[in-house]
Amino acid sequence: MSALRMLRHLLTPGWVLNRAFPSSALAAIESAVRTSEAAHRGEIRFAVEAGLDFADLRRGVTARERAVEVFSRLRVWDTAENTGVLIYVQWLDRRVEIVADRGIAARVVQDEWDAVCRLMENAFREGRFEQGAVDAVVAAGALLVKHFPARPDNPNELSNRPVLLR
Repeated sequence: MSALRMLRHLLTPGWVLNRAFPSSALAAIESAVRTSEAAHRGEIRFAVEAGLDFADLRRGVTARERAVEVFSRLRVWDTAENTGVLIYVQWLDRRVEIVADRGIAARVVQDEWDAVCRLMENAFREGRFEQGAVDAVVAAGALLVKHFPARPDNPNELSNRPVLLR
């Protein structure tokens, strides 16, 4: 791990996320999650993390490993049908990861999730943070509709509100 990367993570304040994800962007993402979930039985959580802490940096935690930790911390696994999905953004490293619970992972291959990640990363490179996030939620929802279409009793089991981890 480079010293520059470590310094960036340790010295960048969490509030930098407010520039890319102001309250209006968070509201748009939340609305996209709510709309998407009306069409399927999946539960989508969206989380953005500014930087990693010293312990994670020292251990060499990857964005994927951190996404799995956040998946657990936010209890995305806590759904009746094991249909939780976390869209995780590691802001400073510009990495996006999608972690799907076992009910979904058995039906949707990782390559499809990776394509959604690349879609969002491309939008972010162009500075289209809100649109990239909303497009990723819509794309994830399209994958979920194929395998987990909504039923009349389609409860909302997890919060739709995006999480900014600082």
